[in-house]
Amino acid sequence: MDLLPPNTELRLSVAQCFRTLAAASTDDTDIIAALQTLHSHLDEGAESRSTAQSEFRRAHFTRTLQFLVSNIQADWFHSLTAAQRTELWDGLFLKGPPEQTLLVLMQGIGELRAGTSLNHLVSIAERFLHRGRLADLLWSYCLGGAGPSDSHQLRETLLGRIVALPDLTANKLHPNNKPLFLPQQYYPLLATEMLTALERTCQALKDGTDCSLTFVAQTLGKVCIQGHSGLVLAVMAPRLSVCTRSDMVWQRVCWKLLENVPQLCVESVLTGLVQAVTGPEAFGRIVGNLVLTNKKAQFVITHKLLLLQYKYETQVLRIILGYLAADRERRPLLIQVLRSLSQTWANPSAVKHTPLEQQLYVSKALLLSVSLLKDSELQELRSDLLQCMLGGMQSHLDSSVVRIRRMGMVVGECLSSRMNISGTQLKFQYDQDEETRELLSLMTPSTADEAEPLNRVDSPQETSETTPSPQKESSQNKSEPQPSKTDQDSDLDSDDELTPYDMSGDQEISKASPPRYLRDCLEILISSEDPERVELSLRVSEGLVRKNVFATREISVQMTKVLLHMEDKYSINSFLSLRQATMVALTVTDCIPVTQYLTTEFYSLNYSLRQRLDILEVLALAAQELSKPITEKKDPCMSIAASTDLTPYPGDNPVHWRQEVEKRIQSKTRRLRKGATQPPAKATPNRYAPVAGHFFFPLLRNYDRPQVTFDLLGSDHLVLGRLIHTLGLFMHLAVNAPIAAQMGRALLDFVWAVRYHVDQIVRRGVLFAVCSVFLSVNSQNLLVDLSDQLFETRIWLADVAEGDPDEDCRSLAVQSLVLLDKSLKKQLQDQQALGLES
Repeated sequence: MDLLPPNTELRLSVAQCFRTLAAASTDDTDIIAALQTLHSHLDEGAESRSTAQSEFRRAHFTRTLQFLVSNIQADWFHSLTAAQRTELWDGLFLKGPPEQTLLVLMQGIGELRAGTSLNHLVSIAERFLHRGRLADLLWSYCLGGAGPSDSHQLRETLLGRIVALPDLTANKLHPNNKPLFLPQQYYPLLATEMLTALERTCQALKDGTDCSLTFVAQTLGKVCIQGHSGLVLAVMAPRLSVCTRSDMVWQRVCWKLLENVPQLCVESVLTGLVQAVTGPEAFGRIVGNLVLTNKKAQFVITHKLLLLQYKYETQVLRIILGYLAADRERRPLLIQVLRSLSQTWANPSAVKHTPLEQQLYVSKALLLSVSLLKDSELQELRSDLLQCMLGGMQSHLDSSVVRIRRMGMVVGECLSSRMNISGTQLKFQYDQDEETRELLSLMTPSTADEAEPLNRVDSPQETSETTPSPQKESSQNKSEPQPSKTDQDSDLDSDDELTPYDMSGDQEISKASPPRYLRDCLEILISSEDPERVELSLRVSEGLVRKNVFATREISVQMTKVLLHMEDKYSINSFLSLRQATMVALTVTDCIPVTQYLTTEFYSLNYSLRQRLDILEVLALAAQELSKPITEKKDPCMSIAASTDLTPYPGDNPVHWRQEVEKRIQSKTRRLRKGATQPPAKATPNRYAPVAGHFFFPLLRNYDRPQVTFDLLGSDHLVLGRLIHTLGLFMHLAVNAPIAAQMGRALLDFVWAVRYHVDQIVRRGVLFAVCSVFLSVNSQNLLVDLSDQLFETRIWLADVAEGDPDEDCRSLAVQSLVLLDKSLKKQLQDQQALGLES
């Protein structure tokens, strides 16, 4: 009888085992024999059986596992003892080709219902991962021709199962998921398995065996692009940094690994890697010159991470720019980056329209780039840097935001000191904070390299050399001359132990006496050249104004005019606050005439911007004082000028009106639970409501008429922003006033023309004004008087909340939307309750 071909014999043997296991009345001995036969096709045997073993792995192993999974609920499976099940049934999953095992396991977990069978497959999957079978899977693909049969469809399916294993198991197991399958444990395990495969690859290359890193690179790229780069590279980056420090084979393996990463995943891999490494040297060893050979990597490193994204720490900027500056072939890219950064930093449009955080990020990158330049490169870029410094400083100093102006000053100082133009350097006066100190520190090259174990060993010796020991200190102390006994005796006779007399409350006796009458005070302010008398008049003027109401009304306008034009010629302490407090007292005491004068002078000629801002501050503070309830008794001894600093402008500190917004939202929120509630606040009259129109409407009169020294809708953004803030404050203080609806309509018409202003201070003022309208005008009047504007306003607010570059503007827009929706909802509910048509 002729012998059957080996493949036919193997196929018949496998079919016979399947029939034996599928038979319901099979004896346990036959079942064990069938499983042992299947194991024999996997075991390492003689060379004559290698062909049959390879054929079984290629053509029959997947079918075998699928058959076992489909019969996992059969009687013969449960008749096996625990030891037999572990050795014969589970062993088939843990011995064969790992890629086929993983696919069958994930398919079985997805198809089986919750129960003991599913739990058994999950336990096999756990052992599959614990035994390092993922490393075997990756290594089998690294061997290339010696690995498994490959196809594009199989590779994509396998990649999807490897990368998405936590998601697949979580969707199936729900709350019963195993800890090993959670992302926090699985992805570090996967990173360790990839390192194992890379280590085997390095050893194989040293032994002369060719390997392929395509599959490992695809796995790394797919993991990173799905958002798990932090977990994976936190494990891989330190190990790769250590291995590439002295081994060129490891360096070539890392370079080849990143070269084979798919183009779609390059950005995710580089972004995660630059955050995981400890320094530019480690990043350079792992990446190599990828930035020169891969256009996508070059775009990410030189443009996207520096100019488009700004969420990273300063250390990321140090690593990127240090990597570009570390190699002679990469230094042209550093110069290219510097030109792009300087153009962006000096662009006036970027200063106006980009978020402040992004401007700070670009400023840090610019200073780091300049600090890494060589002297020859600095001479080559001198004209570009000078143009950047002059244009950029002008754009930053023109901004109405204090942080942007301070940022321009610091960068200008650093650039001028680095270029050293004619031996002169720019110097500005500004308050240093953590932000400015960080910018200044970027010009000093960072000496702290990556934390390497070799350096850690040497560090204790270095510290022992630089830090004096306690023994040395004690010897130094002994060598110092000790005071003699006679010196101690002489100290006993000294007066040092006497308690000094407290003279902190003493005041210098003034030769001049303060004026007692308001007219005398006015005459001194107009004609006196004595600094002491002028100072005394300023200090008592507010009290005289508030005590002598009738005398104040006779000269209120004249005195306001004198104070408005008065200059600090004698450098009087707290001059600005004293003058401001007196003007506020005049406005409160004789409200209508002084308000008419101030609002008229605001648009007059020959006033500086500082004086116009003073007018707005005085009107705002006076309106706040007038809006207090009449029943409140004020202590005459209390004075606005008690503090040594200027009273802050109400629009600069939005905390109080933000609290009002929150209170209004809470008051309009309907709660279903019952409990102790606060009694409603009693309505009390105030002095502001009758005169609110005198504060508000004159300031809207001539805003669109430019003058020689004052262009409100042109370059004077700061005054425009303060004006809108002040009008919004007047609107907010006029809550429940009869004129509130008319003021709200006029204010919305005014701010609608400047709602898309380029300056963020103006946009903040516009949003604050809109918030004030919604707070002060009740919901019924909103729908009746402002119905035509509400829907357009809501669309605009939604657009600002989503796309405005300034964070405060987005926050204000969201709060305005909440207020508007609450008002509209309340009005509709009231109409439905009354049976009216909505």
